[in-house]
Amino acid sequence: MPNESTAAEVQLFSDGACSGNPGPGGWGCILRHRATGTEKELSGGAANSTNNQMEMMAVISGLESLTRPTAVEVITDSKYVADGCTSWMPNWKKNGWKRKDGTRWVPVKNVELWQRLDGLLAKHRVRFTVVKGHSGHPENERCDELAVAAARQFA
Repeated sequence: MPNESTAAEVQLFSDGACSGNPGPGGWGCILRHRATGTEKELSGGAANSTNNQMEMMAVISGLESLTRPTAVEVITDSKYVADGCTSWMPNWKKNGWKRKDGTRWVPVKNVELWQRLDGLLAKHRVRFTVVKGHSGHPENERCDELAVAAARQFA
């Protein structure tokens, strides 16, 4: 059994979708309180976005909906979001939210969203689990349905 420091109080399942890239996009997430099994679904979108932006918004929106600091396991099919939060962000911050592109420094793409995530990661104890998308994972499939439906509102 996981100890209290690693056990998630809340599981956050997330997915993003985009019709065209860029194009109309949507995101969906499910928050599940582990002790009670209570679930809450959230979704939204934008008329002009990218798949990566929608993947990020799913996690941001889920974390922003929490009312107090919480231990969260984020279950996502986005290696971009997981790697960005766990591996890339410390160097981006150290380098003024810039990254190396060959020999020059360029601004990090989606910097406003990364900065929102950074603030949320400071508030909550978050760990990431990456799952294969479109592989029958029930919550990931449901998040995809929510994201696609949200994107259709802007198409």
